[in-house]
Amino acid sequence: MHRLPFDEVHTQLTAILRAHGFAPERATLCARLFAETTRDGVYSHGVSRFPRFIATIRNGNVDPAAEPRVVSRFAAMERWDGQRGPGNLNAHAAMTRALALSREHGIGCVTLGNTNHWLRGGTYGWQAADGGAIAFCFTNTMPNLPPWGGLDPVIGNNPLVIAVPRSKGHVVLDMAMSQFSYGGIEGYRHRGEMLPVDGGFDTAGRLTRDPAAIEASGRFLPIGYWKGSGLAILLDLVAATLALGNATHQIISEPVRETGLSQVFVAIQPAAVGEPGRPEQIADSIVESIHRCRPAQPGHPVRYPGENTVRIREENTRLGLPIDPTLWQEILGLG
Repeated sequence: MHRLPFDEVHTQLTAILRAHGFAPERATLCARLFAETTRDGVYSHGVSRFPRFIATIRNGNVDPAAEPRVVSRFAAMERWDGQRGPGNLNAHAAMTRALALSREHGIGCVTLGNTNHWLRGGTYGWQAADGGAIAFCFTNTMPNLPPWGGLDPVIGNNPLVIAVPRSKGHVVLDMAMSQFSYGGIEGYRHRGEMLPVDGGFDTAGRLTRDPAAIEASGRFLPIGYWKGSGLAILLDLVAATLALGNATHQIISEPVRETGLSQVFVAIQPAAVGEPGRPEQIADSIVESIHRCRPAQPGHPVRYPGENTVRIREENTRLGLPIDPTLWQEILGLG
C-alpha cells in the first residue's frame, strides 16, 4: 500500500466526478465522502469502491445531476424520492433533513426510495452524532443473503447504523446483517487471508472461514444465524413500507446494476427529554463500564463501537490514506 495525502485524493476524485457530470459542490462533497471512508479505515467501501461507482454512472444506474425531492410530509416525517441520484449524496441530504426536523420536533424521520447504494452507512451515523443527535438509519440491498434455512440469496444484508453523540467520542455502530459484508470478504480474499470466524458456507454446505469458498457458494452467514436473518427481513419490510419503494426481492441482483433502494433516516435530539447534560452523563457511564471490563487478551482493551475509528482516522490523516497503487492508477485513468 502507498500513502497519499487526503487532499490529493479528494482533489483527484473531485476532478473525475466533474468530468462525469457532477456540479462543482456535489462533486466536492461526493469525493469527500469517499475519501473520508478510507480515512476512517472502512477500506471496502471507500476509494476502492470508486471505480464501481463510476461504472454505475456510465451504465445509467446513477444520474449525477439528480437530487432527491420531497414527495409527502406529515409533522416530523417526510418521504423522499431519490430519483436514482448518487446514493451517498442522497443519504447525506436525507440525514441533513432528519437533523433539521429533529431540532424542530425533537425527532425527525426521512424515508428515501428510488435511491442508490449509500456506500458507508456509518457516514450518516457520524453525521448525525456530529450534529448532536442520536441516529438510526438502515437500507435494504439487492438480494445477496440466504434466509436462515434457505439456499437461495433472497434477502439483503441490509446495513443498520445506530449512533449516540458524546463529546468524549461518539458511539457509532455500523453493521450489515451478514457476519461479514461483501466488501469485507472480498478484502480478505484479496489479501490472501482467512476470516477470523466462520463467515458463510462452502458449496458442500459446511461453515467456513475461507472467503473464496463463501463467494463461490454465495451463502453468506447472517449475524446470529436465524436472528440476523429475521432482522434483515424486518429492516427490508420497514424501509420499503415507509419509503413506498422497492423491497429487496424487486432489486436487480448485480452490484453494478443495483438501484432503486429504500432507506430510513431517523434523528433524535437527546435534549428533547429534558435535564440538559443528563443523556451524555448516562452515555459516559456506559462507556466507562465497558472500559472497566477485563480484556480477554492482555494488551487488547475492550472498545465501544466507533472507538477504533477515531484512532485510525488520526493515523491516516497524519500519514496519508493507504491506497493500493494499482487501484490508484486505475482511478486516475477514469478521468
